[in-house]
Amino acid sequence: ENWAKLPPGRPWGSTSAVDIDRDGRSVWVAERCAAFAPPSLVRPGQPFACDGSDLPPILKFDQNGNLIKAFGAGLFIFPHGIHVDRDNNIWVVDGIGNNGKGHRIIKFDQDGKILMQLGKAGVAGAGTDTFNAPSAIVTAANGDIFVADGHGGATNARIVKFDRTGKFLKTWGNKGSGPGEVDIPHAIAMDSQGRLFVGDRQNNRIQIFDQEGKHLAFWPQFSRPSGVFIDRNDLIYVADSESESVSKNHDGWRRGIRIGSVRDGLVTAFIPDPVEKTTGTSAAEGVAADIDGNVFGAEVGPRRLMKYVKR
Repeated sequence: ENWAKLPPGRPWGSTSAVDIDRDGRSVWVAERCAAFAPPSLVRPGQPFACDGSDLPPILKFDQNGNLIKAFGAGLFIFPHGIHVDRDNNIWVVDGIGNNGKGHRIIKFDQDGKILMQLGKAGVAGAGTDTFNAPSAIVTAANGDIFVADGHGGATNARIVKFDRTGKFLKTWGNKGSGPGEVDIPHAIAMDSQGRLFVGDRQNNRIQIFDQEGKHLAFWPQFSRPSGVFIDRNDLIYVADSESESVSKNHDGWRRGIRIGSVRDGLVTAFIPDPVEKTTGTSAAEGVAADIDGNVFGAEVGPRRLMKYVKR
């Protein structure tokens, strides 16, 4: 529980954003500036999460949990997703718009220099250069960018594709429960074949697409997906943070992290939610795993980063 070490007096904020550095062991986290900050607490025009904070929300920890980098102060409202690309650049998704910030994605180098921005700060939309509550991002081997855009309610419900320069290419999906339709596209990951695995949370399933948006499969066996991570060996890690608590349309499923393979879709391991409450939010929304098989859970409600060691 106390693996990741923050400076004295610097508490953790809610976090759903965790990924692994290209070295395979360092861990990147984007947290919400020491605040308890689920979306339900947003009040338009009022400071929220990182809004008005001088704390840097983007944190890098070495394999021993020591904080080695921190940046991004003043740039975000609500860090929601994080992605480390093949060139070791860091992409952070700002999932809520407020006071002229948010609804955008910022790409950084390892030292916090801004390299690219997608979306318009504080502007919600469904156009070719706007998002409405984006949740997650992943990039392909050729640099193409895929954004899971939307977080329920009246926000978007789509996947948006850009080329490596940020040029809009296409979009697919709309709110619904049919093939190719999504309802809260909360997470997105890519396997070694280049297939996209979208955490279609409100529909309690993963949807698999090719990079042109062709629907390939539904996977309900990994439960209600808040976070999806695929490692170098095509093992898939899926965090369920809402069954039988926040969500009432998925009773009978235990919250926690399910592990399997994208090659056959079989669930082979389970890390139960350490909170195991029947009400309220649970534990890991975001999930990642290092090359040694250690699993990291980013938690909104308990405001912490958990590490699970393979035995």
